[in-house]
Parts: sequence; structure tokens; C-alpha cells
Amino acid sequence: MTTGQDNLTDGMHLMVDALKKNGVETIFGVVGIPVTDLARHAQEVGIRYIGFRHEQSAGNAAAISGFLTKKPGICLTVSAPGFLNGLTALACATINGFPMIQISGSSNRNIIDLQQGDYEGLDQMNVAKPFAKAAYRINRPEDIAVGVARAIRTAVSGRPGGVYLDITTAMLSATIDADVAAKSLFVPVDPAPKQIPSNSAVERAMRLLAQAKKPLIIIGKGAAYSQADEAVKNFVEKSGIPYLPMSMAKGLLPDNHKQCAASARGYVLGNADVVMLLGARLNWLLTHGKGKKWNPDAQFIQLDIDATEIDSNRPIAAPVVGDIGSSLSLMLDKLSSYPMQPCKEWCDAIDKIKSENSTKMATKLSSTSQPMNYFNALKAISDVLDKHRDIYVVNEGANTLDDTRNVINMYHPRRRLDCGTWGVMGVGMGYSIAAAVTGKRPVIAIEGDSAFGFSGMEVETICRYKLPVTIVVFNNNGIYRGTDKNLGGGSDPAPTTLTIGARYDKMIEAFGGASFNATTPEELRTAVEGGLQSGKPTLVNCVIDPSVGLESGHIGNLNPKSTIKK
Repeated sequence: MTTGQDNLTDGMHLMVDALKKNGVETIFGVVGIPVTDLARHAQEVGIRYIGFRHEQSAGNAAAISGFLTKKPGICLTVSAPGFLNGLTALACATINGFPMIQISGSSNRNIIDLQQGDYEGLDQMNVAKPFAKAAYRINRPEDIAVGVARAIRTAVSGRPGGVYLDITTAMLSATIDADVAAKSLFVPVDPAPKQIPSNSAVERAMRLLAQAKKPLIIIGKGAAYSQADEAVKNFVEKSGIPYLPMSMAKGLLPDNHKQCAASARGYVLGNADVVMLLGARLNWLLTHGKGKKWNPDAQFIQLDIDATEIDSNRPIAAPVVGDIGSSLSLMLDKLSSYPMQPCKEWCDAIDKIKSENSTKMATKLSSTSQPMNYFNALKAISDVLDKHRDIYVVNEGANTLDDTRNVINMYHPRRRLDCGTWGVMGVGMGYSIAAAVTGKRPVIAIEGDSAFGFSGMEVETICRYKLPVTIVVFNNNGIYRGTDKNLGGGSDPAPTTLTIGARYDKMIEAFGGASFNATTPEELRTAVEGGLQSGKPTLVNCVIDPSVGLESGHIGNLNPKSTIKK
């Protein structure tokens, strides 16, 4: 597109053309100097622009869009403070392995390099480098096509991650011959090529797995991202091996699958003799494969696209370095040569533990406590979601996260979206918006009241775009719980206490959404069903007992306590 002058275009139009040519359908962002017109021109050529109230939420939306599509989600921000606001989401995307590109306008290089104090002046590219998979700067319009291609290839190849793309004010306004500009555009060929593991690695893994008496497969979100859904299902079912899904891998096989060992997690980790890590990492979420939760004599098979992940915490006896789809395809081909023999006593013991724990959980879920607690409230939501199995479930918080993960079953892949590897709060509204826009399905966001506060203003964004998002805020008046006292005896609330009796449902009324205040399981069922059926923005204030909730949820051991008594 030309600027109106004879046969000229500028960097701003060319940047939009490059994104359009590379299949970008949606940009999530916050506009301002110097990128406002870029968003306008993106809309002009048919790219959907979703405008947020805060760049971190826009970045979270771009990140989870990348997870859902295997294409880099695009976040657009202004310079300096706006760039920094988006950087948390970019770092989180890199840690989680989500392909994302943050595009930020920046000040002119000559002023920045001499530190002359430009408006929102910051050396953004170098600031971004430690937090992203890569960072690039485009200084000239003729380099836009290469810059976009490099960003895309870097974001999706190998282990996916976040890429920062710096676009200077001077470049955006610089002109270039329109014909030359058009000829410069291209789409990178095969940006995420398959990575085939060696035959010897596959043979080694199959031999070890076939010898196991108490094998276990742990399925991580890397397997969910790979979209090798049939291969995962076939390998699990044909091998007969029990499996444990990590949080965002729930639904690759339905949670009620007979081989699912989620409700016997402690038992299988403590007793498995061979553990196959399928797109899962031995990080803090699995206590680094160490400690009393684990069988110290267990041997590990690890399928991962990144060789540097191998041996990161425990020695890996059989590393299989390659993409999940290719690796599982080769392992499936060899399954007949290495018949799996999980011990009957092992499977029977798992089933016994599952049955016992399911009985205990049923008792919790049937509680009639008033006010509600986490479990009878989640039972009410679960009753509704069991009739809406294909929707997206976004989840964050401490107790709200932990208990929802244990109670709400998932039946389809990539439908559960949560705070992932870093456990970072504030992803909820960004993820919900992206799931509704990218996934084109209804969304329920199950939020702790503290977690909701990080991105709650995005309910206006949800209403502005009329998205089918139902938000349930578990309100117990505090971080973890709302009953803590000020140890100094003053009038200020305790550090973990929020506003008592807050009505979060009133927020969405200001923007035209539907609101409910639920104080009983039946009211909660009615509210959630109503929100999902209507397809309209809905917020439910779910009132639960202020005294329920554990410090830091299930990971209180990570929260140090003072040992000094005054």
C-alpha cells in the first residue's frame, strides 16, 4: 500500500504488509506513540486488532495464542514503559515454550545511543535479550521482510519461545519505492522443521521401557503443544502404561481414562521404576525428580526437542532428542518388537489408590458447608462443565488453581490454560481473550480473587469485543484466605487481606456485561450455566468461606517462614 506519494510506501505500511503476507490474523496490543497508525493500517488490511488495557495482558494473549496455534502470537506495544510491561509476558512465553513475537516501537538510535534523553528512551533490544529467545531490531524498511522472517523462524523452531522485534520510529516513517518494497516480502519456508531422533536413541528407550515392571508416562504441555494427539493416544493405549498428565496436558487423553493415574500421583511417582517424560521437564513442578516423592532408583526416558534439557536434574538413561510427533511415530513403529509388560500388580495397586482417593474427594465435594468452600463450589462448576466439555478452562490462583486442577476433568487437548512453568499470576484475562478470539469457543475463567486483581480491568476488553467469556472469581477476601490479622495491631489490614465483602460482579456491570453474586452451590450452577448459554461476557462473584485456603496452596514448602520469635 502506498502513502499517497507517487510509488512510495513507508516502513509502517510495509511492516503491516509483511505481517499480513506471513498469515498474521490477529494482533494483541496497546497503542500509542509510535505505533498507533500501525494498528490502524493492520485493521485496514483485514488483520484483527484486539486492544487491551495493559500490555502484560496483551502479551499473555499473544503467548497463549501461540500455544494454541503453533504460530507466533503477536503483541504490539509502545516504547519504554509499554515495552517493559509486555516483557513479563515475553519472558513467561520463553520459559513455557510458547511462540510469541513482541513488536515494540522504539526511539531513534542516535538519541538512545548517546543517551540524550529521548521521549520514552530505552535501549529496548538489549534489555529484552536476557528474557527472550532472541531479540532483533529493524532500522530500515528494506530489512522488514528479513526481520519478520527471522522473528517467526526463531519463535517456532526447536523449543518455541518469545522473540522481541524492535521497530524504530525512524524506520516506521522512512519511505521506500513501493515496487521494491513489494518484491522484498516473502514467507519463510518450513520455519519449524521436524527434528528426527536417531534410531539408536529410540531403540535404547524402547528396550528400557519394555524391561520395566512399574513404568509410568508423564505427559507435559510440550506434548500438548506438538499437536501429535493421535500418536500420544496410540502409544499410551497400545503400551498399556499408566500415565500422569501435567496440568496443561490434561485432556490429551480424557481425565477419566482408565490408564490415567492423576488421582494416584504420589503413589506412582514414589514407586515407578522407569519414567518416560513426554514433553515434560524435571523442573520444580516435579520437584526436580528428587526427594521423598520419588523412587530414588527410577530410571528416566526423556523425549524433548532440546538436547540441553537432558540430565538437567536427574541422569537420563535414554534421551530421545527430537520433536514429539517424530519421536512417538518411530517408537510406535517399534512397539511390536518391544512388547510392553506393565506388571499386573502395579496396575492393580494404582487402581486401588485411585479408588480410595476418589472416595475421599467425593466426600470433600459433597460438603454442604455455608459459606461455600473450594470443593463444593468447584463441584457446582464441574456439574455444569460436564455438559460443556469442549470449552476452554482458564485457571489461576493458589488454592483456586490447585483445587480446580484436581476437580475439573478435561476431555479435549489444549483446553486447559493456566499459569504454567513460572506459576505467574495475572495471565487469566489475557488467556481468556485469546482463547475466545483464537480458539473461537466459549471460555470459563476460574480465578482466585488475588489472581483476578492482576488483570481484572480487562473485563472491559472482554465486553468491548463481546467475547463469550464467563469469569468466576473465588472470593474469600484475601490472598490464600481473608482472616489474617495485622501482627502490629494497627488499623491497616494484614498483608494477605483484601477488601472484605468485595463485589467483583459489579465491575462488569459498568461495561454492560452480565453479573451474578453466588453464595450457594445452586446459585453458582445457575450463574455459570447462564453465562455459558448466553455467550455474553459474564462475571460471577463466588463467595466462599474467608477461612478456607492454605498458605501458598499446595506449594507452601516453597514459602519460607520466619523462625525468629519476638
